[in-house]
Amino acid sequence: MASLTFLGAAQTVTGSRHLLTTASGKRILIDAGLFQGRKELRERNWAPWTGGRLDAVILTHAHIDHTGFLPRLCAQGLVGRVLCTAGTRELSALLLPDSGHLQEEDARYANRRGYSKHHPALPLYTARQAEAAVERLESFPYDVPVEVVDGVQVTFHQAGHILGSSFLDLLADGKRILCSGDLGRYGTPLLADPDDPVQADALLLECTYGDRTHPPAPAADELAEAIHQAVGRGGPLLIPAFAIGRTQEILFLWRRLEHEGRIPKLPLFVDSPMATDATPLYLKHPDEQSAEVRSLLARHVRPLHPSRLQFVRGAADSARLLERDGFFAVIAASGMVTGGRILSHLQEHLPHPETTVLLVGYQAEETRGRRLLEGATELKLRGITVPVRAKIAQMSGFSAHADWAEEERWLSRAPAPPGRVFLVHGEPLALEAQRVRLAAKGWRVEAPQPGAQVQL
Repeated sequence: MASLTFLGAAQTVTGSRHLLTTASGKRILIDAGLFQGRKELRERNWAPWTGGRLDAVILTHAHIDHTGFLPRLCAQGLVGRVLCTAGTRELSALLLPDSGHLQEEDARYANRRGYSKHHPALPLYTARQAEAAVERLESFPYDVPVEVVDGVQVTFHQAGHILGSSFLDLLADGKRILCSGDLGRYGTPLLADPDDPVQADALLLECTYGDRTHPPAPAADELAEAIHQAVGRGGPLLIPAFAIGRTQEILFLWRRLEHEGRIPKLPLFVDSPMATDATPLYLKHPDEQSAEVRSLLARHVRPLHPSRLQFVRGAADSARLLERDGFFAVIAASGMVTGGRILSHLQEHLPHPETTVLLVGYQAEETRGRRLLEGATELKLRGITVPVRAKIAQMSGFSAHADWAEEERWLSRAPAPPGRVFLVHGEPLALEAQRVRLAAKGWRVEAPQPGAQVQL
């Protein structure tokens, strides 16, 4: 009998790792995510691996909380094959080496400051190890069954979360297991809607927003209002954003707002080498894009290029941006202000009340983004305490995760309810809200604790 062990994203939104073990002893890890956010969570990345050698790893999408542990597993010789979609492979080739570089930087910083428990401090993995892991990725198209190992088959279906994102239809030991991955939203400007689910014996359902719905105001309206208010203040508009997914969506809506005459043509900079590399990849896969994007491409319109957009790659050009006066907008990683070039812009401009900081994504606990959102009057950046006098604004219409109502819509499109539901990738309140909601329908539903194992 097959079993599932919940090694990550159990009672939290990060570190997705779900181990499927078949009756014959085959071990398949669904996602190999890095724990992010609180220190207690990050320390789990260093815990001894308990999942044994893996015959295969299947990735739902490229975000680091779903892929970022893969290089460590590969470096330890624990992984057979790795399967994903083409988009996930291409984005992972950007994200994973960058994650390795950050791990090395963190180790160097710890050694300089002498605060590590280990001497010397070592990275979780290196950029080279991450590159080696990327070389292991095998990519497959959507909607085509693939044999993973003897007795296990997977089909990737579009999830509409980011480029290459998928939910998984797994067949093992006569059971059909559906893994939602990170489920996207309906009617987004950039990506196609999620595919309909299939009937399943078991469903792993993400619950990032299991206790709330997104605001009804369209993201374009929120963005237009934020831009006009920032222009009125006269200072820069700083947008911390994930380099992959969120940056491209902002660019798409910014160009549309310009075309519709709802905002003037304003200087806009994408200060992120990764976003610069990722943006053309989105246009390489029109089959994953919305009807509007496909229509623009057919008319030879560049849907991700506002008129005064500049991509900034070099460090010197990035530094020159810090010297600009008046209004201009900068999109830079990281989206939760945990690192990246956005730190330099915030260090320069947070003390000035004419500055606007627009938060456009989920802000995990104990991140700088969450502290800004909660009204921090000062922020520590690169060892320097910086006063916060800037206007802090937030948009939630940009979320790439389905809320509970959108998940209801997705679930209603299945031929029949799943036999069992396991709620993952959510904070406890969100998990409980979704559990109560689905249990009221008579569904067999639970939210596993970390390390829990269930027989299917």
